[in-house]
Formats: sequence, C-alpha cells, structure tokens
Amino acid sequence: MSIKVGDELPSVDLYEETPANAVNVHDISAGRKILVFAVPGAFTPGCSKTHLPGYVNQADDIKSKGISEIICISVNDPFVMTAWGEKQNVANKIRMLADTNAEFTKACGLDQDLAVLGGIRSKRYSMVVEDGKVAQLNVEPDGKGLTCSLAENTLAKL
Repeated sequence: MSIKVGDELPSVDLYEETPANAVNVHDISAGRKILVFAVPGAFTPGCSKTHLPGYVNQADDIKSKGISEIICISVNDPFVMTAWGEKQNVANKIRMLADTNAEFTKACGLDQDLAVLGGIRSKRYSMVVEDGKVAQLNVEPDGKGLTCSLAENTLAKL
C-alpha cells in the first residue's frame, strides 16, 4: 500500500556522499517543510535531462514558497548519487540521498520492479512533507513518466 497525504513519513536512514553518512528524512523534516522527489535511477535519460534539472532550475522559486530543503532520492549507492549531483550542478540547491536497499522506497510503498535498471527501483514522484507528515503527493501514474512530479507542476501546487 502506498503512502498517502496525511501519513507519517517512515523513519528510515538514507545515505549522503558515503555509506558512513546516514540521513533520516523523517528526522530532518521535524518542524520543517521539505520537498522530496524520487527518480527510478541516477544518470538515466529522463532523470538527467528533465526531472533533476527542473528542480535545480526551480529551486529558488520552490524555496520562496516556504520549502526549507529539496531532497532527491534514488535507489543507488551514495557515491553514484554524489557523482550525479556534481554532474548536474546541484550545488547547495538539492540534497542527493541514496536509498541503497530500497528500504525507504518500500516503506513508502513506492517501489517498482524495473529489471532493465537492475531490479527494485523507486517510482517517480514528488512529495511535500510538513513536520514529518505527507502534505502533498504526486506519483506518476505509470511510475516512470514525467508529468505530475515535475518541478513546475509541484511548484504550481505549493
């Protein structure tokens, strides 16, 4: 069953830059309003040409709507997420977090089996989280498309 608006975000560690740097999205959302978006895979065409760049380009506008932090999650290792972030020039605009075993993705019920990308991956989505609870959720109908979870569409709903 998929997470829905009003649900508490799962308390699962993700990793930033190295496996030694655990980050708990539930904990960092405490008392804050954050935007989380997920992609099926780092360095994949739709994710690299459209999804992540949209959030990089719209980061200032999104943050002007009261979002304190933007987080990108993918089922990859933290080194891949860091390299992808550097390649995409995310700088201080977006935190790149690795869901190494898809634990967060599965806990949210937003996993999908994409054998062509190596197995279990995240559906493409965006969500706004306020003080640990999902306030807005936009999951692509097919799990992979580029419509409701795009930066401009998420921004329009803020």
